[in-house]
Amino acid sequence: MTGGEHWAAALAVALAPGARIVLGDGCGTPRVLHGPLSQVAAGRELSLVLGWHPTPAPDLDMAAFRDVRAVLGGPGTREAVEAGIAHAVPARLSAVPALLRGPLRPDAIVATVVRSPDGLRFGSEVSYLRGLVDAGVPVLAVVSTTTPAADAGPPLPADAVTVLGETDEGPAELPPPIPGAVDEAIAAHVTALIPEGARIQMGPGRLAFAMAKAISVPVRVDSGQLPDPVVDLDERGLLIGTPVTTYLAGSRRLYEWADGRALLHPVEHTHDLARLSAAVPAPLIALNTALEIDIDGQINVEGIGRSAGGMVGGHPDFAAAGVRGDGMSVIALASAHRGTPTLVTRLSRPVSTASHDVDVVVTERGTADLRGLDRAERRRTLTELWDGEIVA
Repeated sequence: MTGGEHWAAALAVALAPGARIVLGDGCGTPRVLHGPLSQVAAGRELSLVLGWHPTPAPDLDMAAFRDVRAVLGGPGTREAVEAGIAHAVPARLSAVPALLRGPLRPDAIVATVVRSPDGLRFGSEVSYLRGLVDAGVPVLAVVSTTTPAADAGPPLPADAVTVLGETDEGPAELPPPIPGAVDEAIAAHVTALIPEGARIQMGPGRLAFAMAKAISVPVRVDSGQLPDPVVDLDERGLLIGTPVTTYLAGSRRLYEWADGRALLHPVEHTHDLARLSAAVPAPLIALNTALEIDIDGQINVEGIGRSAGGMVGGHPDFAAAGVRGDGMSVIALASAHRGTPTLVTRLSRPVSTASHDVDVVVTERGTADLRGLDRAERRRTLTELWDGEIVA
């Protein structure tokens, strides 16, 4: 029996016809099971719920499933969403656990775990999986021998996990992006807004790398995703305490740094509005990007035209926390993308984050502080930042 046949046989025994499965997401999604799970789904009318898949998933045949729901985005789901094979469910990340306890409650979780001296834990992401385990959803797990152990929670209950086998496959690596001149100019404006000791949100991407290089004061990191730049901050002596996150998203360098650190917490903790907006241990500076912004300050992060560039995710959670607390909600984006202004009179997709959850907008040209302004003043301030260049 080949490796794929072994995995398929184990899944066939564990999954009943018509079952709904939540597939572990993030860089640590069990890629070794993608193909076998698709084989089993083809004859069993299985349904699938997908989260954040930051890398392509060529072995996951979504057409083999009776129904596919994507509650987060990424390159691994984009093609299926654009083709209409997967249904994109608009939901802020903090609301996903309620969806999965209710209308989208699964019969099983298929995920990657790691062994620790006292039991099994999740490895390079926790996301909403621990909440499902606590709600009684069983885990069908592949044990990875090369995935970092960064789960801050207790061992998973032994009777909740069925181990299907082991693999030496670790989490997918995201190549470190190279910031350009525009990214560096934006980063310089953004970092001027960050006071010493603040909590900052940061994600993968060129801008995060540029900001980490530009930061010159000690900061804490409190973010849905943790990218490679956190290692740079630590090496420069600018990282205060232990970061709080739910996904590791980077290269082998990040995974080696994260191994053995209690970094990963459930979405119910990382995206809790009350916790994020509290001034303890320090105010939150929410640093988010956007695909486009309209003249009222409304944000679109879901896509442009027919392209499913992303989904709602944690964007509105962190933005709302930034404006609610003593920190700040910052939206940073280039003033143009491929020659087209990113300021528009009407968004090309529904609003992802409301205008009243945006404090400051930053481009490579400068900063627009919208706090305390009325609607007309906000429109005028944003238009001036873009020098009047607007897509009508």
